[in-house]
Formats: sequence, structure tokens, C-alpha cells
Amino acid sequence: MMKKYNLKTILFMIAALLAGCGDGKKQALQDDVKSIKVKVEVVEATGRQPFITASGKVTAVQSAKVGTRIMGFVDKIYARLGDKVKKGQVLVVINSTDLQAKLARADAGVLEAKAGFANAERDYKRLKNLMAANSASQKEMDDMSTHFEMTKARLEIARQMKNEVQAQFSYTNIRAPFDGLVTQKLVEPGDMANPGMTLVALESPDIFEAHVKVPENEIVHIKANDDVLVTVKSVNKEVNGTVVEVSASSSGSGGQYLVKVALANAGDEIRSGMFATVDFPVPDETAPGLTLLPKEALIDRGQLRGVYTVSQSNTALLRWLRLGRTYGDKVEVLSGLSPGETYVVSAQEKLYNGVKISIR
Repeated sequence: MMKKYNLKTILFMIAALLAGCGDGKKQALQDDVKSIKVKVEVVEATGRQPFITASGKVTAVQSAKVGTRIMGFVDKIYARLGDKVKKGQVLVVINSTDLQAKLARADAGVLEAKAGFANAERDYKRLKNLMAANSASQKEMDDMSTHFEMTKARLEIARQMKNEVQAQFSYTNIRAPFDGLVTQKLVEPGDMANPGMTLVALESPDIFEAHVKVPENEIVHIKANDDVLVTVKSVNKEVNGTVVEVSASSSGSGGQYLVKVALANAGDEIRSGMFATVDFPVPDETAPGLTLLPKEALIDRGQLRGVYTVSQSNTALLRWLRLGRTYGDKVEVLSGLSPGETYVVSAQEKLYNGVKISIR
């Protein structure tokens, strides 16, 4: 009886084992069906970058913060934001009541000095004639000469004091130093203006530069007078430029060197403060390496862009990237993917993280 029980048990175990093997084959077939066929490529450094890219802002070549050297209340303002002004045009008028009183005193001082000088000049001439006729002593002549020179000096001092007051009137009528555009108005009528205080800011509206910062490992490739391409993305415009200045020091800028690029024919769309990208050409033999991916391989998720890579278990793994410039149908990879890694170029179906893939 015991032998039959053992035989049944053995037969049952064999049957269970065979069923398990069948299920395994069936599961393997199912896994094979679920996998998505993809086309892959290996990341390679594809040669040399034809230029170095640096970012910065558009800046007006001419700019001024107009102020005054006197204290007083603002009477009138003739400048508004966005106004185009001509050189010498009055922008702000400061109350000049105090100066007018000073000018009146200066005028009176000049009249007094003139009268004293005229009297001293007559006495000097009279005594000089008496001296010629031996009717005056040498000491009297010396004293008169001293008095005459002193009154002459007093007259000159009075005139210079009047000139000083008149010069101060130029600080009550604030004028534009050049043809430009009003970019800031920092006071209103009734405000107190103080020496050194900015009242109005101006910029030249047509002549611009792009100020960008270049890392220390790339600044050696940039020279003055190099022709470059400047892109202003906000207005979707590209303009030619010329390097006019390359900083010799990165002191206080964290290893970044300031480079100034003059823009040619900027046009009305470009304005000061806009973000700009400058492409500096680099000779092939000195250009840094470049890694490119085809646009068709990229995945967009809002502001993020990435690519599917292949994991060790042959599943899709989405990798987010930091991208650079576009070269035709390819995009530069700045970080997120290294040479030698495998990425998916295309797939027969929509991919997602962890899905089984098979390479075709």
C-alpha cells in the first residue's frame, strides 16, 4: 500500500514539474511579445565645436545718469520715460531763487569794485603826472601803485565770484549730454534734488554692445577684432558683431572674463538689457570636443528635454539632459549623457520608463 502511495506522489510531482516548465515557456513568449522594438546608437564625440558660445546682455554704448551739483526743489520736468531727446535739451529745472539772490549780490560787488578801481586809476594817473613834474615823492607813488593794484585785484575777484554764481545756474537747468533715450526718471516736481543724486538716466538708442562673460579655459580663443554672430532670442534676431574689448583680468568675477562685442545694424527691435548669445569662431585645431544627438531621439516634457537610454536589463530608462546649440538636425549635449552610452533613436511604439525593449 505504501509503494502505491509513493508512486502516485511521484507521478503528481512529475506532472507539476512539466506544467511549470510549460508556464515558463509561455511567460517567456509573453515577455517577448510585450517588448518594444527600438533602434539604438552609441554616444560618440563627433568632432570639434566650430565656435564658443557665451551669454550676456545687450548694453548701450553711451549711457549717463544726469544729476546736479546744487541743492534745491525740482520745479519742472520735461523728460518722460521713452522720450527721445537732443543734446542740450532741458530735462529738469531746479528752483533757483537762492542763486538769483547770490547773483544780485555778486552784481553789486562788481559795481562796487569797478567804482573803487576807477577812482584808484584816476588818482594813480594824477600822481604819475605830478611825479613827472617832481611834485610828488617816490613813497607817495609807491603807495598809490599798491592801492591801484589792490583795487584792480578786488575787481577781478568780484568778477570771478559773479562767474561762479552764473556757472551754478547751469546746474539748475539740467540738459541732455547727448542725443539719447530717457530710460529712467527718478524725481517729480516738488522733490528735493541733492548734489550727486541721479535725476534722469539716458542711453544712446542706436549703438549697442553685447557684454558677455567667458570662462577662463575658453578666453584664450577670443581676440579683439574677431567677427562674431550675436543672437537676441527675445526678438528672434541675429546680427553680426565685432569683438572690441577683452578683459585682461577676472578679478571679482569668479574666473569669468568680460568680453564686449559691438553690434552692427542692431535695428529698432533690439533694446538695452535684452539677453544675448554670442558665438565666437574657433579654429578647428584648438576647438573643444563636441557631443551631438539627433533631434528625433529627444523627448520633450514641458521645459525638460531628455532621451531614452538602455538599462542592463534591456528596459527603457528616461534620462534628462542639458542641451546646448543646434547644429542642423542635431543638438549639442552639455551634460546628462556620456560617450559610450547607448540611447534610443526611434521605437515602433510609445516608450515609457521600465518598458521591456528589444534592439532591432
